[in-house]
Amino acid sequence: MPQAEMPLDDIAERYDKEKQAGLDSLKININFKPKGNYQAIRSTIRSDRAYFRNAYRDNAGKAIDSASKYLHTKLIDEIVPHWYGRPWDFNGHTDEPDKGEVACGYFVSTTLKHMDFNVNRYKMAQQAGLNIAKALQSESEIKTYGNVDFDVLKQRLNKTYADGIYFVGLDNHVGYVLIQDEELYFLHSSYCDDKVVIELAETSPCFGSNIYVFAEVTTNEKLIEKWILNDALDIPAN
Repeated sequence: MPQAEMPLDDIAERYDKEKQAGLDSLKININFKPKGNYQAIRSTIRSDRAYFRNAYRDNAGKAIDSASKYLHTKLIDEIVPHWYGRPWDFNGHTDEPDKGEVACGYFVSTTLKHMDFNVNRYKMAQQAGLNIAKALQSESEIKTYGNVDFDVLKQRLNKTYADGIYFVGLDNHVGYVLIQDEELYFLHSSYCDDKVVIELAETSPCFGSNIYVFAEVTTNEKLIEKWILNDALDIPAN
């Protein structure tokens, strides 16, 4: 059944109490509370993308670098907090963070869409993890890890990637991984907790997998350039 809309203050209070699965937002410097009007945030991002497009004409490299930092902050601190606690459902496809349910693929595709990426959120959400990764990054740059324990995976990721937000595809699940100060946080619509959460990847019951497929998001210069220029993301079919 569709979930009733929850007042913003109630959501903020709940996440203040829960501290997102034991995480302390102040300690790790990540905002958990939804702030401001969601549609206004989206509108601001659309307006700011036009600013970055003008800056890109003058100095492409500088504009891409600035946009990378901008998108990281907007996604993790402004867009995603409105989604925390939104119920998971295998068929969930809500376009609104305060009502309905959201499946893992739709959580990724919808938050990207709301960051003003030119993407068909329905088509992306219905793909396997590898194809979502290919929509974000060239196949030659995608990193795949199979049959590794968590400590090995963490070590390899920290050798390969800088701090940032990454897409991850698992056996039967998808989400984001935030790498920050060499720690891995799993951000996803969880079929284990039946809601959108951010948690330590190491202790997440949903993070176990035989294979991990990673594509860069906020550290991906080509993807950031597509955002600036409003180029459509090409999504390969299953």
